[in-house]
Amino acid sequence: MRIETKYWPAEQPRAGIEEAAAAIAAGGVVAFPTETVYGLGGDATSTEAVGRIFAAKGRPSDNPLIVHVARSEDAAGLAAEVGAVEKALMSAFWPGPLTLVLPVREGAVSPLVTAGLDTVAVRVPAHELARELIERAGCPVAAPSANRSGRPSPTLARHVLEDLDGRIDGVLDGGATGVGLESTVVRVVDGVVHILRPGGITKDQLRRAAKGMADVAEDTARTEGRPETGAQAEDASAPRSPGVKYAHYAPRGDMRIVTGEAGRLPPIVQEQADQAAAAGRRVAVLSCSEHAAGYRAHAVFDWGSRAEPEKAAQALYATLRECDERGIDFIVAEGYPEDGIGEALMNRLRKAAGGREIPVR
Repeated sequence: MRIETKYWPAEQPRAGIEEAAAAIAAGGVVAFPTETVYGLGGDATSTEAVGRIFAAKGRPSDNPLIVHVARSEDAAGLAAEVGAVEKALMSAFWPGPLTLVLPVREGAVSPLVTAGLDTVAVRVPAHELARELIERAGCPVAAPSANRSGRPSPTLARHVLEDLDGRIDGVLDGGATGVGLESTVVRVVDGVVHILRPGGITKDQLRRAAKGMADVAEDTARTEGRPETGAQAEDASAPRSPGVKYAHYAPRGDMRIVTGEAGRLPPIVQEQADQAAAAGRRVAVLSCSEHAAGYRAHAVFDWGSRAEPEKAAQALYATLRECDERGIDFIVAEGYPEDGIGEALMNRLRKAAGGREIPVR
C-alpha cells in the first residue's frame, strides 16, 4: 500500500526534526542523514516499527540492523556489558562511523533488530541532525541504509525518494553525506578486534586506538559470499553485521573491476569498454584523475587522484545511481590500493560488481 512520504527540505532541516521525531516516536519510519549514508530509522524497541523498515526496504529478516543512539552512554541501555576495549573505541571514534557489536541486554530492542542473535550493533552518528533527531524521538533508532535492498546506498535525499517514495513516512534532507560509505563494524572477542565490515574507520585507526589493549584481526571478508572467519564464523548463516551476507550496492548494469598495478590498468579497462561497446552496450568507466582523460566510453567518471581514495569513496554510490539514470548497462571500474579507506572502497566495489574482478599481473 502506497503512503504519503513527507519531505523536509535541507534549507530548513531543523524545522522538520520535530515532525520527523514525532513520526518515529509514533511507530513510523523516517529517512535521515548521517555522516556515512542516509539511514531509514524506526523505534528499535518496537517490533512493528522495525518490521516496517524491513518491509519498506525489501530486506531479508535474517540481516541484523544497526541501532543508533544520541550519546555514548546510551549504549549501556542496550548492551549487557561493555568491555574496556569497546569503551576505548567509543572514546576514540564516537560520534563517528564506527559500529560496535555488543552482547545485547535482554528486552532492550526488538528481536527483529538483532535477527534473533545475542548481540546488538550500536553506533553514535557524527551528523548533528541525526543525533538531534534521535534525542527528540526519545528512543534508540534502528536504521539500515535508506534504499531498496540490493540498490546502491543513498548519499542524497533524492536517492532515498527514488527508492522509497510512497513506502516510508518521511525524508529529512541534510544535504550530501560526508564519508559516503557505511560505518566500520567491529566485534571484540577474547582481546581481539574483528572487523566484520570495513568502512569509514580504518584498520590502522583501530590499531592505534586499541594499542596496548587488543590486537586487530586480519580477517575482513573481502568478496560477496566468502565465509566469515574468526569471531564471525560461529554462524555464517546469521551474520552479526549488516552488509556481509547478501548482494549489495549493485547498479542495474553489469560491472567489472580491473585490479593490479596502477600503470597496467588502463589498457585492460579500455579493452573491456571497447568489447562491451562493440556488442552494442552503453559503457561507463570509473577512473582516477590520472587516467580519466585517456578513456573512450559513453561516460567516464573522474573520481579524483588515486592518492586520495576518500574522494572515490564519497562518489561511489552517487556514480552508480547516475549510471542507472543514464541507461548505462556495462560498467568497468579501476581498482584501488587496499590501504586505509581503500579497503572499504574495494569491499563495496566488489559487492557492486558481484565479485567480477579482472586481476592484472
